[in-house]
Amino acid sequence: MTQQSQIKLESAIVQDPEWWRGAVIYQIYPRSYQDSNADGIGDLLGIAHRLPHVASLGVDAVWISPFFKSPMKDFGYDVSDYCDVDPMFGSLADFDILIATAHRLGLKVMIDLVLSHTSDEHPWFVESRSSKDNPRANWYVWADAKEDGTPPNNWLSIFGGSAWQWDTTRCQYYLHNFLTEQPDLNFHEPQVQDALLQVAKFWLDRGVNGFRLDTINFYVHDAQLRDNPALPAEKRNPIIAPVVNPYTWQEHVYDKNRPENLAFLERLRALMNGYNAAAVGEIGDDLKGLEILGEYTGGDKRMHMSYAFELLSANKPSAAYVKGVMDHLDDVAADGWACWAFSNHDVPRHVTRWQLTDAAARMYTTLMMCLRGSACIYQGEELALPEADVPFEDLQDPYGIRFWPAFKGRDGCRTPMVWESSNQNGGFSSGNPWLPVSHDHLPRNVAEQEQDPTSILHHYRKAIAFRHSHTALQKGDKAEVGVTDTILHFRRIDGDETIFCAFNLSPEPAEMAWPEGDWRQIGIELGSAGPAPDGRLHLGPWQPALALLVKQ
Repeated sequence: MTQQSQIKLESAIVQDPEWWRGAVIYQIYPRSYQDSNADGIGDLLGIAHRLPHVASLGVDAVWISPFFKSPMKDFGYDVSDYCDVDPMFGSLADFDILIATAHRLGLKVMIDLVLSHTSDEHPWFVESRSSKDNPRANWYVWADAKEDGTPPNNWLSIFGGSAWQWDTTRCQYYLHNFLTEQPDLNFHEPQVQDALLQVAKFWLDRGVNGFRLDTINFYVHDAQLRDNPALPAEKRNPIIAPVVNPYTWQEHVYDKNRPENLAFLERLRALMNGYNAAAVGEIGDDLKGLEILGEYTGGDKRMHMSYAFELLSANKPSAAYVKGVMDHLDDVAADGWACWAFSNHDVPRHVTRWQLTDAAARMYTTLMMCLRGSACIYQGEELALPEADVPFEDLQDPYGIRFWPAFKGRDGCRTPMVWESSNQNGGFSSGNPWLPVSHDHLPRNVAEQEQDPTSILHHYRKAIAFRHSHTALQKGDKAEVGVTDTILHFRRIDGDETIFCAFNLSPEPAEMAWPEGDWRQIGIELGSAGPAPDGRLHLGPWQPALALLVKQ
């Protein structure tokens, strides 16, 4: 690449204010991507070394899960210093190398900001808990006990039990929506919001192109600390917490999803606008995820995009299910922008979760690249890695340890990436990996799939390239969403470009009428079918049909 073309590429990274719309984002879990120093834990220099693989997929950006200083009670989601790198991942200088490498490759970098809570070892919390009248006494959510000594209300932690922990120094309870070592910040305190905006500015000034915002709907709590209402058993929908967790027994109207959150999101968006940066929010809610997505991403003053858990759930997406999600999104978030994901670091990998064959995995990949919205793919997804079976004695995740064996936690989707098969660690590390490398993963390693033109790795490249070759798929509207037999079908439209998309979400053949008009079959490299001699569309198991409307 010439110096002139390099400058042009890096300039393009920051100039398009809507680069995020329709973007494909690749999530990296730092502990498990590539170890560069043989300590068994992935790190920032390891990521930088492997970024050419990411760029080869054709994605637009990488999302890097937390690498900040942390006691690692929740593997980096318990931050003790927002503005430094934990030594196990490297240094700020290493992060600068990662940023420069990504930008040279045409990749934008989004980092995972955990703003709803910190570690209990963060200096802010250490000071806050020291007394009731110190300068940061109100930076966290503190409350007196009831007269009988019990917690102030019935709020529950996602990780099990009460969301309140007694502190013997202040003789008060503090709120923790997750582990007891993750106290919640008090967003009703203006200084807290100001401090967190400074954190975002620190990383924007360092060159990041945006953020993934962890638990974005948990930021603000009800200032009156009102009890959550009970949720009848028939309404419980265990999407973000397993059914064995009583967290699903409440309607969480007061411990999260508060309307006061919107003002902070608007302040954050205003800051990001000055950097052409973008954010994707994680909305964790069993009942109203899409409604909240609409609130948080509608217009141009709040977040750019958010994802809910409708396609991260255990529900295998049938044609009717996906149409229902799309229709509901239109009803409650017509002005919003979704970011779809099938897998991430918190849920079992979708190949296992939905029991997919290779053919089905390819079809769902093609479907994702045709959905209106942006898309997140999780490391190893491009290899169709199944969920790893991690024995109890090797578990690291406190969530899984707490609820074993009914719920095995999140370690099964967090095992190390497999790059080649010359050793038992798959090229991830020459040391002892922090989680065992799955023997089921080794045959699906990157090197071997690179040599097989029919591999799913190459299918991901083709599907992403197909998305990028059509503006209708990246940024267009959708119309005429329907279901015929087991076929989901819709149109994507942008200006003069109209694309017909149909997907047989079934292991059995299905058929429907070919759409009226002059259509040209496209997506042949993705297995796309065309009209049969009888004028109908006959789809094989897990087969798509893609066609471009030819203008007369």
